[in-house]
Amino acid sequence: MTHAATDVLIIGAGPTGLALSIALHQRGVRHLLVDRLEQGQNTSRAAVIHAQTLESLRGLGVADRLTANGLKLDAFAIRDRDRPLLKLRFGHLPSSYPYLLMLPQHLTEQVLAERIAELGGSVWRGVTATGVEQGPEGVHVTVMSNGEQRVIAAKWVVGGDGMHSLVRAAAGIEFEGASYEESFVLADVHLDRAPAPDEVSLFFSPEGLVVVAPLPDGSFRVVATLDGAPEKPGAADIQRLLDTRGPARRPSRVLDVTWSSRFRVHHRLAQSYRSGRLLLMGDAAHVHSPAGGQGMNTGIEDAIVLGQLLADVVSGVREAAALDDYGGLRRPAAAEVLGLADRLTAFATVHGPLKRLLRNVLLRAIGALPFLKRRLELGLSGLSRAAFARVPPVEGRGTLPLRSPKSRRLEHPI
Repeated sequence: MTHAATDVLIIGAGPTGLALSIALHQRGVRHLLVDRLEQGQNTSRAAVIHAQTLESLRGLGVADRLTANGLKLDAFAIRDRDRPLLKLRFGHLPSSYPYLLMLPQHLTEQVLAERIAELGGSVWRGVTATGVEQGPEGVHVTVMSNGEQRVIAAKWVVGGDGMHSLVRAAAGIEFEGASYEESFVLADVHLDRAPAPDEVSLFFSPEGLVVVAPLPDGSFRVVATLDGAPEKPGAADIQRLLDTRGPARRPSRVLDVTWSSRFRVHHRLAQSYRSGRLLLMGDAAHVHSPAGGQGMNTGIEDAIVLGQLLADVVSGVREAAALDDYGGLRRPAAAEVLGLADRLTAFATVHGPLKRLLRNVLLRAIGALPFLKRRLELGLSGLSRAAFARVPPVEGRGTLPLRSPKSRRLEHPI
């Protein structure tokens, strides 16, 4: 028996799902946002927001709030232990946000969720989607909530439900790619001294790579490749990474670990972003190496583009076929990001002294050529892909105004 009906059902309330919900609220589109977790994550995971993402988030009314909570960094430096190889600077980017914004993901999600609440919406948590059945007139999604099975009827269903997406599986969309051989370690730590307190630092060594980036609360994000890593690396594990890969002249000492995780990295891209009334975004559509901090940023851009097109389709401004433009815009952007992240990962994980020497020579050469540095800075900031985040206007019609629905707290519909 159908228990709830809506125009759009969003499955997954990570940053991508939250951003889409804001975009739909601002256009007055009826929708539900559900997530299997009882509460939002309290770990930092993705920690950087790039300039192009902030440009797009300005339209959702959250960019200034995010920048007020984050740490603005100008530089990304690559070193072979103590030897400088390449420094990229973002202070001269053609953007209102010329920096890397360091902000733990749970704080990004908090800002987005507060914006949803302002617009009268909610995240319906503890709701697990278990089945998706698409028909010519709509989609029926079976969910479990409070131990009971329910069905939600929706005209459109958006999968923001991660790499193991139920929506993607129901749509029969291939997720092409493979896994990297290396395992990665992710940790937030306090250090007695910072390798470089005002920049993101990537260190190479014969033992592998380690990234150290400052966070707004004075802690540091550490990312490294580590085969055979424990599930939750401790202070001794992180210290070993810094001692063998980080700066040797001024080493840092780990004081404590506030959060850590181990994960395997995949590089995969969905064959299509749409199948009928089912649509994909974020990690359900693309996953890749954390190199360059592109994952969450690319997903948020997906959501903002999709929000504009879905709102137009639901309101009758565009035909449903216009949703094919979503994949036409965002899949090439994701393909570029996968290529960038793959190249950075390959650079960082080369083996053998000759290959490492050649890599270092190439990086120094890039640093000596301003046009190559500029190209890499624009690529990392996302500004080189700005065209993939612009929805073409409807011919003969202006942009529909944003709506401001009265703020109201809804009863849980599920």
